[in-house]
Amino acid sequence: MKLRLLIQTAVVVSVVLLCTGFGVYSFLRLNSVEDQREFNLYSLVPQDATAVLETDRMADLVDDINELNCSKDNHFLYVSELFVYLKKYLGTLVEDTPHGLSKQMNKMLISFHEPDTPMNQVLYCSLGSGDYELVESFVQKYCSSTFPSKFFDYNGEEIRIYSMPDGRFLAAYLTSDFLAVSFQKRLIEHVIDARRDKKSLMNLPSFSAMHAGKHSNVAATVYVRMKAVDMGKPTDGIRSQTRLGSWAEFDMKFNEDAIYCSGISHGADSTQTFINALREQRPVEGFLGTYLPASTFFYDRWALSDREAVFNFTARQEYAKATYSDYIKSRDEEWISFLNDYAGESVLSCLFQSSDTLNKLPCAVMCIPMKNEQAAERRLQSLLYTTPREEDAPPTPKIVPDYARYPKARRYKQYVLPRNTLLTQMTGITESALYTFACFYRGNLLLAPDASSLSAYIHAIENGEVLEGASVYEEGIGSLAQTYNFLMMVDMETMLHQPESYVRLIPNFFFRQAKFFRHFVLAIQFTCSEGVVYPNIVLLYKGEK
Repeated sequence: MKLRLLIQTAVVVSVVLLCTGFGVYSFLRLNSVEDQREFNLYSLVPQDATAVLETDRMADLVDDINELNCSKDNHFLYVSELFVYLKKYLGTLVEDTPHGLSKQMNKMLISFHEPDTPMNQVLYCSLGSGDYELVESFVQKYCSSTFPSKFFDYNGEEIRIYSMPDGRFLAAYLTSDFLAVSFQKRLIEHVIDARRDKKSLMNLPSFSAMHAGKHSNVAATVYVRMKAVDMGKPTDGIRSQTRLGSWAEFDMKFNEDAIYCSGISHGADSTQTFINALREQRPVEGFLGTYLPASTFFYDRWALSDREAVFNFTARQEYAKATYSDYIKSRDEEWISFLNDYAGESVLSCLFQSSDTLNKLPCAVMCIPMKNEQAAERRLQSLLYTTPREEDAPPTPKIVPDYARYPKARRYKQYVLPRNTLLTQMTGITESALYTFACFYRGNLLLAPDASSLSAYIHAIENGEVLEGASVYEEGIGSLAQTYNFLMMVDMETMLHQPESYVRLIPNFFFRQAKFFRHFVLAIQFTCSEGVVYPNIVLLYKGEK
């Protein structure tokens, strides 16, 4: 063979071999990437989970939390012991990975289970190439050497038990694709069952349909199953629960002084829940700071165009049923009929500080706009005249307005209504044995559990001592929608010191975590549009006093 032909042949063969090799390499690499595709962690989460925290940027989430001013002041929400450990050891874990955590390992879930305690959770993490070895090395490095690790077989899967330096034990389910850990071995067993029997959250239609619409992840997303939620203080003798709705998802965002949770509620049905009652209402607009005394520390506003939907829901609350009778039921029907004839389409309630420092109870007032104040007052007087007396009723309280302290309330007549649950249903307050004091003022019907609250309210508004313009109030409404179906704002520091019957509209979770939430103003808003409900939660940090 001639030399030129030999060289040409060698070049052609080399090119062919190079292309073939490149093709084989590309094929193998693509298959390798396919083999390392992201594991769906939700296929591990048991269906009885009450909430799930999800993030695609675990390291960034921890950094965001550490940058909060409340964190810098050493105020932390210890709702998850697993997350506490994660924050504690994440820095050293990152140090062991010079190129940072893998994309898979930055993906994290924490599922919450009943009973609701900081220990009753599972943390899940995806694993990429080399992460399995990293986790094993990390565990050996930081787990206690006092007790050797133990291995248990559960339905053909291995559960590892590691002793922690503080004496607790951590159960782990580790594969090349994922890691699941919990302080409760039984929860890891439930994880294995959920995966093996295909009874995870991803096999739950109500959850999978919701999660399928999730396209991007922010700092973190929280999915909450809003069934029966405990309300009020744990010391309340009436164990109040409120059925909020079905699943809701909240995207979390942070800045130095605020935590924002913008949400959407899924799964409309025909049950009597708080969210379904709100769906029936026409939204209201704006904020009513000029109708709130300057010392207000709690207020809420309901859209009330469909009163039947709201009162069918509120009448089922435990504090409204506690002293229910046929007589009281008849009075409720009368007052709801009265509202249908004369009331506007919203109701505002507030708690504010009394000027009398010796008064142990806060002032409480519910404000309902009237379509025709004069006609409404005539109708109320007629009802009071014709209403039958209640047998064996507690003595009717006398109206003793404190005009010496609140002289500007002098010219506004006050009434005592027969016992009913209207005020109790909307506020949770039962201090007045279901007697309600009423007064017409500036086109509104005011209802209160005592005469002093009415006088104090009118005096404050007449003097221009109102909440509008206050920095915390303005900052709070600045982060809320102008149109909404329900709004609540509360200074948690002051709310924590109120009697049990005055705080039943606040979820029990905030009282159980009082050490953290006492430093915040809490705002909760529900906005409805075309049958979809958008709940939003804002936490404004007040800083150190």
